[in-house]
Amino acid sequence: MGRWVVASRPGFLVVTLGAVLTGIGSAAACGVVIDRPAALATVVLALLAHAAVNLHNDWGDALIGSDAANTERIGPFTGGSRVVQDGVFSAAQLRDMVQMLGMVVVGGGLLLTARAGPGLLAIGLAGLALGWAYSHPRLALMSRGVGELAVAAGWWLVVIGADYVQRRHFDAAPALAGVSLALLIAAMLWVAEFPDARSDAQVGKRTLVVRLGPVRAAWGHLVLVLSAHAWLAGWWLALWLPTTAWWALGSAPLSLVAAIGLIVRARQPRRLRPVIVLTLGAVVLHAALLIAAFVSVMRQR
Repeated sequence: MGRWVVASRPGFLVVTLGAVLTGIGSAAACGVVIDRPAALATVVLALLAHAAVNLHNDWGDALIGSDAANTERIGPFTGGSRVVQDGVFSAAQLRDMVQMLGMVVVGGGLLLTARAGPGLLAIGLAGLALGWAYSHPRLALMSRGVGELAVAAGWWLVVIGADYVQRRHFDAAPALAGVSLALLIAAMLWVAEFPDARSDAQVGKRTLVVRLGPVRAAWGHLVLVLSAHAWLAGWWLALWLPTTAWWALGSAPLSLVAAIGLIVRARQPRRLRPVIVLTLGAVVLHAALLIAAFVSVMRQR
């Protein structure tokens, strides 16, 4: 079991936890009484789904050989878990575990849908479809320059879904609040692609970093993190987000330092560990501040 936990890359699961709690917080800030069993089930199912997506990604990379060819990875942040390359599990074992986790997530999701409402089914199916299409060789969104968009969409749906479970209907609040977090998560993936770009290009995995080249991709990353924070600021100024939502702009300094570091070291992928850590930290901080902002509003009611 311990080896499977390592293979699922648990360090990144905190991102999904933050997205789920952001969605639950947005519902609470609007006066919804939290259904705690449903909230716990949402957290567990979302984490299992993320673990399945990570394993599926390692399976897809094992099939095309990108992880095996990767000599510039920065573990544990890039290059996958390497459980296949190190002989811990076979690609077939990863596939089987993904299918097992998928059945658990789908079964649990159907039970949660019966409790929350049919809209959750559409969210769940869309999320699973994105997770499957991202890595599966038939579509391989990660190789077509749209993987980053798929990741942003996937985590945006996590926020919306967690809110829906509590609210029992769709609302604009989580859809607006979830965009900035989703964009920062996409930015985290974008940075992680730099150390892997050479091996990705060798096997035809044409991520945005491969397509744009390191310099243009680094500037693109800056635009992405600026857009994430500008989105939040704009909707806060428009009074569509809670008065305390501006707190989440506290992640901007981390994002900017990381973006500048990426521009400076774009052609030196082995020196990007601090940039990756800062980018991940910005995501976690942004989610934490959004959650705190929502909780503050809830307590004022």
